[in-house]
Amino acid sequence: MTSATSYSSTQKLLHWSLFFLVVLLYALTYGEDLLPRGDPTVGVIWRLHISFGLLLAGLVLWRVVLRGLRGAPGLPDEMLAPERAAAKIGHLVLYALLIAIPILGILLTWFRGDALSFFGLFTVPAPFAPDRPTARTIRELHSLCANGILIAAGLHALAALYHHFVRQDAILTRMLPKGTK
Repeated sequence: MTSATSYSSTQKLLHWSLFFLVVLLYALTYGEDLLPRGDPTVGVIWRLHISFGLLLAGLVLWRVVLRGLRGAPGLPDEMLAPERAAAKIGHLVLYALLIAIPILGILLTWFRGDALSFFGLFTVPAPFAPDRPTARTIRELHSLCANGILIAAGLHALAALYHHFVRQDAILTRMLPKGTK
């Protein structure tokens, strides 16, 4: 779609922002487990998780639109067809999970009977009555996808490091800020 050799600065910012948001959301989730049951901080962590999850959803939407408009730099000519296919599948899986996780999180919140609040700036009430069995199923899917993104992102990072240190091509550097090698 594009002949650029690097992603735009906005695409890079979105890439790294999504990475840090996923890590933050995991930290919030597992930080909650360190607190005793009934601790009021758990509610604060839950609200922050929802707010940052909504931020993630917005940034993912922006990233998908930008990727559709601008495309991505081409892969090195030296890459074999199976490697190119693996790269495309890997990116597809990452995008699918980045879209699915926030959607499942929103549905989970609503099926629990809670409203969505974005850092207290606005609130969207649940459009339907609470349904605990459905909420449990959605929570399992949300957790499964969240664990899946860790695996997919880990493989993505390993592939980038392989390209940088073994293949010594520009796959990794095209997503780094200018001047970083």
